[in-house]
Amino acid sequence: MKILEIKEIVRKDVPIYYRRFFSGIASIEFLDTLMERRIDFFIETKPTGENEVIVTLAEPVDYPLVPLVKALKTTIETLDSNGALPL
Repeated sequence: MKILEIKEIVRKDVPIYYRRFFSGIASIEFLDTLMERRIDFFIETKPTGENEVIVTLAEPVDYPLVPLVKALKTTIETLDSNGALPL
């Protein structure tokens, strides 16, 4: 399983300043099959300065969720550290 990209990322307004909420479409490849699923995720900055990423899949997938969510979190953390998420 491989996360190819997360595209059409849109930031939604949230009144809590330490929480950033996004939605997008994840392109996922596994067993030579490409699928796209809508995801929602938010990045919350804890009082210690550490970021926590929480991912929700808006559509069902035929793949174990734990490794898929872990890979999505890693991809989102990389996008955030590179400044690729919308402000």
